[in-house]
Order: sequence, then structure tokens, then C-alpha cells
Amino acid sequence: MTATTTPAANTTVWDTKTQQFHGGQDWKFLNNFVEDFSVTTNCLGTPVKAINAARDAVATCHHYPPANQEPAKSSLAEWIWPEAWQTNSERLLLGNGASELIDLVIRSAPQGSWKAGPWDVQYKEYQRSAETNGRDILSPKGDDKANVVCIVNPCNPTGDYKSIDELKTWILDNVQDNGVVVIDESMQIWVGPHFREDSMTNQTEFLEKTFKERNISIYVIHSWTKIWSCTGLRLGSIVCPTVSHCVELKRIQVPWSVNSPALAFLDEVVRDKEYLEETWRVTPIYRAQLIERLETLAGGRNWEYFGKSYLSWVWADLKDAELAEKAIELAKAAGVPVRSGKPGYERPTFVRIAVREPKQTDVLLNAWKDL
Repeated sequence: MTATTTPAANTTVWDTKTQQFHGGQDWKFLNNFVEDFSVTTNCLGTPVKAINAARDAVATCHHYPPANQEPAKSSLAEWIWPEAWQTNSERLLLGNGASELIDLVIRSAPQGSWKAGPWDVQYKEYQRSAETNGRDILSPKGDDKANVVCIVNPCNPTGDYKSIDELKTWILDNVQDNGVVVIDESMQIWVGPHFREDSMTNQTEFLEKTFKERNISIYVIHSWTKIWSCTGLRLGSIVCPTVSHCVELKRIQVPWSVNSPALAFLDEVVRDKEYLEETWRVTPIYRAQLIERLETLAGGRNWEYFGKSYLSWVWADLKDAELAEKAIELAKAAGVPVRSGKPGYERPTFVRIAVREPKQTDVLLNAWKDL
């Protein structure tokens, strides 16, 4: 089977001298596109009410978006902290996706060393920003403490996860006094209805104690584009350790970085309780079905599947780089691109497969029937 594509391809979209490779680009070059399995967005698709709100906001594009990001920021604060949003909202800042906020924190932190989370590999924008800003990169497996540490939890792509108590221990063991911690909780909402209990955003006592006793500043970043499937809108947020930290980030953030459609989308989507309830219900079911079908397809080969049962993707090790490359090409040819583990992650035997509805998964697995 030959991929039906226009001349450009995902690998040529990225300027590899200045940009970090990601998935999510092939779809626009596939004339037979069915579904994108290369991005870890919600299998339910984008919430309709929120899309309509964003569409309505386009009609106001002759006006600047609100400089204070309201009312979207307060709506998100109330969603994050239902019982205490008014006392916490001034620690919250919205950004043009998590990537903008990653860069703001790395740029504003004191110069020195940088260290990733303890996983085999994690989302690479943190390291790209650290390298661009001249930081010394420490091994995540070493015992050395860094003055800036960044952990993606749950980890994308590996699917590893630290509970809140495990996370606290890891922070104290890996960051220097007067250091900065960035915790990326973009995929943490998939934990389930109780996600707030295991989120660092609600560990006020620990945040205050760590800052007071060791002067460690802990930031929590969310990309909202995965759980609400709106990657084209660019929408993220950061919870700062104190109001003064948030003020300092605002000083270096460009004005109006979040546009009116994105703000309108956010203001509406946090009210859609049914969407999240359905997400928590169907994602583990579809994911388990996907792994079961992959095991059948493997036919006794020792493929391995990584990640928590509630997550929106499977990190699969096919144990053979050539086989993984073939799987990637077959998927693209069928209009259902998956994420290669080779570019960016440097894991050539791996593929990352998004959880999708069964009828869409049928197309992917049918394309792989001759693997």
C-alpha cells in the first residue's frame, strides 16, 4: 500500500535546527485521511458547545482579547479549585499552549543545571527550552540535584505516573535549595473524577513549606489541548507558587498571547461536566480493547505495552526498529498516522498509538494485519 499524500511530509514540516519534532502534522498531507493516532487527544473529539463558543468569538476578531484573560481565567480557577478559587486565581496565568509557559519559566529561572523526570523519556519541549537557554543538562538517572527540574506526570509518552506522595519525595530528592520545579500535569485529568486529590495544585501546605524552608519554587503546568482536543487553538495554564511569581512571569509574557476564540472555548468547556464523565468512562474501555487487539496481532511476539489503564494512548515497543518503521508507513498509507518513537524520542522500536473509537481503530488494525 502506498500513502496518498501531497508532496510535503511531517518530517519536512519541522525545522530540525531550531524546533523539536512532534506528531500531529501528517494529517493535512494525507488525501485519504481518516483519523490522527499520532496525537494523544481525547477520543471523544472536541466538545461541541466549546467549539460553538470559539466560533462565535471569531466574530469579535476586530477587537483585542481581554488583557486580563477574563472571564476565562476565573472560570478555569473555579474548575481547578472549586472550594478556594478566589484565593488562588491570582496564582494562575493562561498561555498560548503549555509550550509558551514552559519557555517563560525556564527563561525566568536562575541560571544553572536542568534535569528531567526519572522516566525513560518524556515530553521534549522542556529539554529544548533548557538547551536553548544555555543550561547544563544532567542525566535523569543520576543522583545529582539540579537547580531546575521538570517532570511530566503522567509521563508522555511512557505512561509512567507518580502518586502525589511519590512526587513530593522525588522533588525533595532532586532539586537544589533555591531551585525551581516544573510539574507538567497535562495528562493528569485522565486519572478520573478524583484527579484533584492527586494534583500538586491542591497541595498548598507542601508548596508553602517547601518554599519557606528551602526556597524551592514549584510551578504546575497544564496543556488543555489534549483533554479537550483543541490542539489548534493553543491553550495552556500555569499555577505559580505565589502571586509575586505570577507577576514576574507576566512581565516577560507577550501581551494578548491567548486569542479570543481560545478564551471563549475555555470559558465554556469547563462547564461541560458530561464530556469529562464520558471521557473517564470510555477511555479505559477503548484502551483495553486496543491492547487486546494488538496482542492478537502480535501473534506470540513479545511486544510490550506501557502506560496506565486510564490514559489516552499506548506506548508500544515492537522490539524491532524495521517492524516499527513498517507499522508507521502502513498506518500513514491507510490515513491513520501514528507517532514514531524514533524522531524526538530516540526510541526506534516504539510507536505511540492514540486511543480512538473502535470503528477508527478498525482502520488502523486492518492496515497492520500483515505485520
